[in-house]
Amino acid sequence: MHIAFLLHNAYATGGTTRTTMTLAETLSKHHRVELVSVFRHRKSPRFGQPSGVPLRALVDRRKSSPDTTHPLVSQAGEVFPQGDSRAHQYHRLAEQQIIAWLRETNADVIVSTRAGLNVLLARFGPRNAILVGQEHLTHDSHPHRLRTELQRWYGGLDALVTMTEADAHDHRRGLRLPHIRVLAIPNSVPEPAVPPADGNAKVVVAAGRLARVKRYEMLVDAFAAAGADCPDWSLRIYGDGAERARIAERIARHGLEDRAFMMGAVTPIEQEWVKGSIAAVTSAHESFGMTIVEAMRCGLPVVSTDCPHGPGEIIRHGVDGLLVPRDSTRDMAEALRTLMVDAGRRKEMGRAAGAGAAERFAPEDIADRYERLLRSLAGERSRRPAASQPTSPGWRGVAVLAATARILARGAVRRGRRMVRHTA
Repeated sequence: MHIAFLLHNAYATGGTTRTTMTLAETLSKHHRVELVSVFRHRKSPRFGQPSGVPLRALVDRRKSSPDTTHPLVSQAGEVFPQGDSRAHQYHRLAEQQIIAWLRETNADVIVSTRAGLNVLLARFGPRNAILVGQEHLTHDSHPHRLRTELQRWYGGLDALVTMTEADAHDHRRGLRLPHIRVLAIPNSVPEPAVPPADGNAKVVVAAGRLARVKRYEMLVDAFAAAGADCPDWSLRIYGDGAERARIAERIARHGLEDRAFMMGAVTPIEQEWVKGSIAAVTSAHESFGMTIVEAMRCGLPVVSTDCPHGPGEIIRHGVDGLLVPRDSTRDMAEALRTLMVDAGRRKEMGRAAGAGAAERFAPEDIADRYERLLRSLAGERSRRPAASQPTSPGWRGVAVLAATARILARGAVRRGRRMVRHTA
């Protein structure tokens, strides 16, 4: 089976990029797999390129690339959903390149990895391929404008994969497209390349982008309260982002400059997880919770707010971590204190975290779930009556075909004009 993954930018950091590369590499052991990145801004991917998996970019943003001076770069896109937070990056050249690739690819399966790309896949994807959209955010986190576009176009997909069961439920309810398979398959995390934490280090670790939704100020407040009884413990926060100054100010307000540290972004993060004994998450909401699984695979119990959607589906309360009410700093502090003062329980939960995460989120198991989905979709297609088989793309609508032709034709016309001017 030939499987192609379509990403926004495979050369950047982020959970979607990391987990897609892991899935692609795992599937490549049994299938022909390729990665297609809409954008490229550097020589090589920050996470490295999966072994045996080719990678191509459709639009090169590096200064040396002729794409940067292409006339279509200055023209706003026409078909990429404007409700997608990355819509401002999808100029006419990007749209043209995506549609052209979808028309020429011979992939049996195409998997796109963000809502806006899912829409383009549903509208312009080849009808003879299995089309799967992935949702790495959540249905309810999308603005109304984008949700309207999803409901309008997602009927062109064969399946939509969410990261959690809760979000799968929200998509089924919100999309109201009963003929589209909507199911949850979580992200995977590979086995760490370092030995697991032993639970002896008196360090609480948090990691992720320094964004308001992560509520690191709440974590600092909770650590200050818990740490009053455990003065030999410290807090390390890994990541960069717009909230760095606010978090630093909160640390200073509590007088914790010698115990709470802003560590910056570190890749790979596994070597930092194992330097701690407890992982902490204070998010207001999570689409999944990659850092939770990463920490657990490194042998750390996780204390987390029980926020929508991921923590409650990952952490087994009292077994491999503790869940606390989403907005309770006091309960977060008490949960941290519970594990800080009880080394035996901390170590037992750490061992359970490592074993449980390896069992539920191993790349081979997640890849197997995708393979079963794809086999099922292929089987459904083969059982359709001949009369209903997609012999032509007319089911996607004449308007879609017209839009495709118009976008590609305009690019050709402009190229022709430039050639005429050049030869003249």
